[in-house]
Amino acid sequence: MKNNNNEEQQSHKQEFLFDTINYKILLIGIGVIALGFILMSGGGSDNPNVFNEDVFSFRRIRLAPTTVLIGFGITIYSIFKKTK
Repeated sequence: MKNNNNEEQQSHKQEFLFDTINYKILLIGIGVIALGFILMSGGGSDNPNVFNEDVFSFRRIRLAPTTVLIGFGITIYSIFKKTK
């Protein structure tokens, strides 16, 4: 009876879809995406009648979107990475 109960516990054990390395890479990718959106924020003007040139800075036009795309690439890699 005890052996049968042990087999039932092992068969009901929850298995994750990915390994832990996949989840770590996925979290890194989500962090890179969040960093890209943080880099994209700001640059607004306090006075609506005054235009602020910071909207067109290198950080918001080139660096932030590239960072977001790299983050998406990392997350896609984490999904497609084969497990052993």
